[in-house]
Amino acid sequence: MGGLRRGWRTTYEAAAELTGIGVRSRTTRLVARGRDNEPAMTPRPDIAPHDVLDRVACASLVDAMGRIHSHRAHILSLVSPAPRRLFGPVATIAYLPHRDDLPQTDLGFGALFHEAVGDSPVGTVLVLSSGGYPDASHGGGTKLSRIQNTGAAGVLADGRLRDFDQLAGYAFATWCRGEATRWGGATVMPFAANVPVEIGGVCVIPGDYVYADASGGVVIPRASLQRVIDEALSVEAEDARSLEEIATETAPRPRTQG
Repeated sequence: MGGLRRGWRTTYEAAAELTGIGVRSRTTRLVARGRDNEPAMTPRPDIAPHDVLDRVACASLVDAMGRIHSHRAHILSLVSPAPRRLFGPVATIAYLPHRDDLPQTDLGFGALFHEAVGDSPVGTVLVLSSGGYPDASHGGGTKLSRIQNTGAAGVLADGRLRDFDQLAGYAFATWCRGEATRWGGATVMPFAANVPVEIGGVCVIPGDYVYADASGGVVIPRASLQRVIDEALSVEAEDARSLEEIATETAPRPRTQG
């Protein structure tokens, strides 16, 4: 057990070192590190979520990310019980295949949820990794009612969710891989809060921003957010000009044979 635990921590500490994020707490909550190794949260950019939702499309944000960064940032094939656009800073819960011999087995979703969203949950997007089982249920209307109670923006799950009718009645946005009927607790378990996770082939770091709608999703690094939004607006302006140019096109005259 000790060797496994040390190996697991080493993996996440390495990721934290690469991203400038430190590790603390028994479930390895990640926070930014300031001078003298003291926790220091970077202020969130002063961007209102509704401004982003009203001004840019997911495809434009994906194009903008492609111009600024070389890594994959887009997420495909999302399903929602009540499609609503979702945007906000990310808190993560990492799922792993279920085991019955680990301390995290009995920790439960609730404790990890509150650790993930912290003291300022309003507007946060909860991201759940699949744990290798995207077709298993990762939660439902009862567990995820915590999102409604805390004012978080919504959830993006790389697995299935149950109780679509109940989830549709909440004020927050829900995106996932589809609806499930069978309880998934014997297949996957929530394991750690605010650690790097993989969602649909995309690396997601706590503090990133995520946008999702019916066309898909995109993950934006916090430090690049304003630049990506500005570039996305440029993309949309370019598309608008292209539409105007196409509208004035005339069909070429057919060539005559002679």
